[in-house]
Amino acid sequence: MHLLFATSIVPDGALASGYEIANAAIIEALRRAGARVTVIGFSWPGKPAVDPENTIVLGAIDVRTESASPLQKLAWVGKAMRMGLTFASVKLRVVSAADVHAAIEHAGPFDGYVLNSVQFAGAFESVLGDRPSIFVAHNVEHRSAEENAAAAGSVLQRCLFRREARLLEVIEKRLCRAARFVFTLAEEDRAALGVASDDRSAVLPLVTRAEAPANKGPRRVDCDAALIGTWTWQPNRIGLDWFLTKVAPHLKADFRIRIAGNMPSGVTSTHPGIQFVGRVPDAQAFARGGAVVPLISTAGSGVQLKTIETFELGLPSVATSRSLRGIGYRPQNCVVTDDPVAFASALEAAAADVRDVDGSAFHRRQARALDAAIRLGLEKLGAIRREVAA
Repeated sequence: MHLLFATSIVPDGALASGYEIANAAIIEALRRAGARVTVIGFSWPGKPAVDPENTIVLGAIDVRTESASPLQKLAWVGKAMRMGLTFASVKLRVVSAADVHAAIEHAGPFDGYVLNSVQFAGAFESVLGDRPSIFVAHNVEHRSAEENAAAAGSVLQRCLFRREARLLEVIEKRLCRAARFVFTLAEEDRAALGVASDDRSAVLPLVTRAEAPANKGPRRVDCDAALIGTWTWQPNRIGLDWFLTKVAPHLKADFRIRIAGNMPSGVTSTHPGIQFVGRVPDAQAFARGGAVVPLISTAGSGVQLKTIETFELGLPSVATSRSLRGIGYRPQNCVVTDDPVAFASALEAAAADVRDVDGSAFHRRQARALDAAIRLGLEKLGAIRREVAA
C-alpha cells in the first residue's frame, strides 16, 4: 500500500517540537506496518527534507506567527478573510491547489492519503478528496481555538480566535466524515470529534524515539526543576502563564527553575530562582539536568509529547491532569495535582528526594499499542480500497 502523508511541514530530522516528534513516530509506525509512505508538504527555509527520495517539497516557508512582521500578519489575516480559510491554513496558500494536484499526480500512483492535522488538509481540501483517506487529529483544534479566545489579551485576538474556532469545527467535522478512519492522540478526542466508534477511530499512543532511551546511569542535577517547550504555541503559553503566576509564587525563593525553548515577548517572572535560557542544543540532556520536571498543561487537546518523553526517561515529575491526557499509564514518581499550592509543594518534595525509575517498560508498552492501532487503521483503509476496486 502506497500512502501520501500530507502535512504542513515535512520532516527535516531536527525533531524540534512535539508536533515534529509525533509526525516522525507516526510515519515510522506506518512503515513498520508495511506501507510505503511518501510525504508531501513544505519545508522550513534552509532545512531540507530528511528523506528527499520519499518527500515532495512544495516550497520553503516560515509559518511562525511570532517571527512574522506586522505587515505579514496583516496580509495573512486579510487573505484568510478573503478566501474563507483559517489563519493556519492560509499561510500554506503560497502555491495553488492546481500546483498541489499536479505534484501529486506526477509522483503517484497512491492508494490513499494520510491527512496529518487540519492545516494542510484545510488549505488544499479540494485536491485531497479523490482517494480514500485517514485523518490524523493531533488535537481537537476548534476546542483549542476556543480556549485561546478565552485567554486572549485583546478584543481583536479574541475575535480572530473565535473565527478560527468556528471554521475549524466545520472543517474537522468534514474531514472526519470523509475519512475512512480517524486517528486521535487522546481517548477523549474521539468523542469530541464525533468518531468514538471503534469502526471509525483509534487512539495512537506515541513514543518520542524508535528505541527506548538507554539507561545512562546516575545523572548530574543542575537545577531543581527543568521546563522545556514551544511556548509560542498558545496552549503551551497558557500553561506557562499558569505556572509563572499561580505556582511560582508558592515556591521557596532558592528553588532553581530553568525554562528552555522559544519564548514569546512579554513573559517574565518575579521569582528569583527562575531563569529563561532560550533554545538548548539537547532537549533530553536539559531535562535530565532538572531534579524534577513540571508538566504544566492547562489547555489544549491531543497528547503532551513532553509528558511521554519524561516518562520514557524515567524522570520524576509533577503533572496537571491535562498533562496526562492520552496516556493510560502513570509511573510511581509522577505526582498529579491541579492545585497550584499543592503543585509547588510536590515540586519541592520531589527535588529534595530525587527518585528516577526505569522508563523502558513505558516505552515498550506505548510502541506496541502504537503499532496495533496503525495496523487497525490500515486494515480499515485496505478493506475499503478493495471494496471500491471490486
